[in-house]
Amino acid sequence: MIPYSLLDLAPVCEGSDTTQAFVHMRDLAQHAERWGYTRYWLAEHHNMPGIASAATAVLIGHVAGATSTIRVGAGGIMLPNHSPLQVAEQFGTLASLYPGRIDLGLGRAPGTDQPTARALRRYFDSAEQFPQDVQELLRYFEPVQEGQAVRAVPGAGLDVPVWLLGSSLFGAQLSAALGLPYAFASHFAPDAMDQALLLYHRDFRPSKRQPKPHAMLALNVVAADTDAEAKHLFTTQQQAFVNLRRGRAGLVPPPIDDIETFWEPHEKAGVAQALACAVIGSRETVRKGIADFIQRHRPDELMLTANIFDHAKRLRSFEIAAEVMAGG
Repeated sequence: MIPYSLLDLAPVCEGSDTTQAFVHMRDLAQHAERWGYTRYWLAEHHNMPGIASAATAVLIGHVAGATSTIRVGAGGIMLPNHSPLQVAEQFGTLASLYPGRIDLGLGRAPGTDQPTARALRRYFDSAEQFPQDVQELLRYFEPVQEGQAVRAVPGAGLDVPVWLLGSSLFGAQLSAALGLPYAFASHFAPDAMDQALLLYHRDFRPSKRQPKPHAMLALNVVAADTDAEAKHLFTTQQQAFVNLRRGRAGLVPPPIDDIETFWEPHEKAGVAQALACAVIGSRETVRKGIADFIQRHRPDELMLTANIFDHAKRLRSFEIAAEVMAGG
């Protein structure tokens, strides 16, 4: 099998709060380390009550401090919300505190709605400057040059792996042009996945950061003792998507017995399309589903994610997935 990693959003469930979400996040990270996950990534979102990973760099430090070997990073930092220098300083600080363990994934979307994006970065206009911002950020991690007026302290000269994230062809093209590893958001926007991978591998230009292409795909995996139980647990994620589309983003809901009574036919179709990259079921179902996904798309690495209401069942799902990935 290939390396497998974990994407977490620090979900806040109904009946709980952010403090408990962070307790669960820390616990999941410690388990993931023992189960052989390569990376533990947190994603930046804002103004979403059910996602507590807004202060992403702070949480990365918390997770890295609670673990010892697993790589911890951002999947990702939404660069239009920040100045490149601030991101370089934050991740330079993290890399100094936890050498050799910090990843920086960069996204072009704001990770929120437009009013919130403006509130985050007062002079925000659009993401059109993203390529230039990425290159500026990369320069801050280079050794300081003679006469350099602005430097990242800490940050300059540190080895911080930088990934580009994407759900369209834009990210694939930019990753290839800059010679960076690429992570595709196939867990919620799979439509352009195959074409993006083709472009990325075809146009990749080797760099000192990345001598050959490295593509990671995200996959929803919900594993349980039976197929029926896993499908039941998956209704949490299905409801969350529908609620978001209805403009009612809230806390993470508990699973329900009959999802068909919850959504309209067009909502069901939309969720099926968005969550097409999902493996839901018992150990054997998950084993076959993951193997088929890898064989079909040939990623260099998988990023697994699961939005499960009950923490113990979420742990068990990631444990089964790890055992499957490790050949167990």
